[in-house]
Amino acid sequence: MKPLLPSLALAFAMAATAPALAQQSGGTLNMVVQPEPPGLVVGIWQNAPTQMVAGDIFESLLRYDTDLQPMPSLAHDWSISEDGLTYTFHLHEGVKWHDGEDFTAHDVVYSVDVFLRETHPRLRASLVHVDSIEAPDDHTVVFTLNQPFGPFIGVFEVGTMPILPRHIYEGTDYANNPMNATPIGTGPFRFNAWRQGSYIHLVRNEDYYLEGRPFVDEVYYHVIPDAASRAVAFETGVVDVLPGGSVEYFDIERIMALPNTCITDAGWEYFGPLSWLWLNNHEGPMADVNARRAVMHALDREFMRDALWAGRGEVATSPLSSSTRFFDDDLPSIAYDPDLAREYLEASDYDGQTLNLLPLPYGETWQRAAEVTRQNLMDVGFNVNLVATDVAGWNQRVSDWDFDLAFTFLYQYGDPALGVARTYVESNIAQGSPWNNVAGYRNPELDAMWEASAVSPSDAERQEIYSELQRRLIEDVPNAWLHELGFPTIYRCNIHDLVTTGIGLNDGTRDAWIEQ
Repeated sequence: MKPLLPSLALAFAMAATAPALAQQSGGTLNMVVQPEPPGLVVGIWQNAPTQMVAGDIFESLLRYDTDLQPMPSLAHDWSISEDGLTYTFHLHEGVKWHDGEDFTAHDVVYSVDVFLRETHPRLRASLVHVDSIEAPDDHTVVFTLNQPFGPFIGVFEVGTMPILPRHIYEGTDYANNPMNATPIGTGPFRFNAWRQGSYIHLVRNEDYYLEGRPFVDEVYYHVIPDAASRAVAFETGVVDVLPGGSVEYFDIERIMALPNTCITDAGWEYFGPLSWLWLNNHEGPMADVNARRAVMHALDREFMRDALWAGRGEVATSPLSSSTRFFDDDLPSIAYDPDLAREYLEASDYDGQTLNLLPLPYGETWQRAAEVTRQNLMDVGFNVNLVATDVAGWNQRVSDWDFDLAFTFLYQYGDPALGVARTYVESNIAQGSPWNNVAGYRNPELDAMWEASAVSPSDAERQEIYSELQRRLIEDVPNAWLHELGFPTIYRCNIHDLVTTGIGLNDGTRDAWIEQ
């Protein structure tokens, strides 16, 4: 190993001898939540803002670090049998629900095997591999699988498997239970108040089972309707934390020039947010694979990243995000190549009809991305019309397959079986949802590969299958992949340990503390 340069050696020596900052208790965290969540019971609502706020109130059995390795949460210890069929979790003792009732393993069995099987379609897809969920005693839960399912260890985070109080929900109409308005969890913060259109207020759980946590006294989630006003709220000290996507990317550099301002891209590793253009494979011009290939190579995605996303994130090279397990970095190129795009377009059946392109109605940056995309496509010979919608209109048109091309981004949840396969398997084609196989891509051979890769007990075998799947998808181009999105969190530098896991702010306030 080469010796360190003197300056670097000195820096490391100073860092080694410098005293660590002592964690301090007290203070208030003021954060933005945007848009306002429809509800706070994460087992019923799965929206991103719900998951962020509810992660303070509810918990699951595990958390995951930024390398997606499991860490303790409600479970302090766990084991997996050698045959991959039995998952045993040992729960913390002395845990209380916020209303003072005892938390037990029976709450876990009820939450997963009853409540969430009905309300949580993403988790339900993983539970098809589960034969039974049992509580041999009050502090042990045993999941028995009907076949090995390697990704299963990745489903125990609070957004995927929130644990809910059986004594509140058993035998009720979940969606209309009056306790939804004042949610009860086991988490580090208790619900205190929700002033619609203004803020959600949480207070420290004084009976939290981890001694000393949380450190801060209270958290306010401020509802501020537009990006410019959210930026002003940070500048004027009304809020101290701007979660990813709170402000337009062109404002980031200006905000970062403010004193006591820090930024991090960490905390999205579990989600691996990937943006793409839905290409309507059902009918019309995008049903032609050469037309789809022309779209893929017509897009100047590096320009979009640098000019529109302030250089944050990465240009996608695969249907998998690079933070998702089994990503392959040795794949055929899908890079910007307008000459190649014109060749593919010439080889297609496209006859000049106008393509309807739906921007994502999430702010000015996305609108600009749509305008650049339109220009890129017209430069190689497509005719393109932008169809402006609000969020409800976008949801409706995408759900009804009423588009030729449409912007979106989805989370990948750390493993292709959990968050990627849903976009490409034929069994997940159904009108009425903007989050399934909206493009209508059909390939029975690949469907069999998705199924085989999910249940293979060997990581080496899974890698081989997923690498082939990535190559085959790039050949077929069912969607036009854009960017591994960078969603930076902007915060005051005297706030420490705000992002400590792979889901970032969704469970980060447990560890956060404010240097006074």
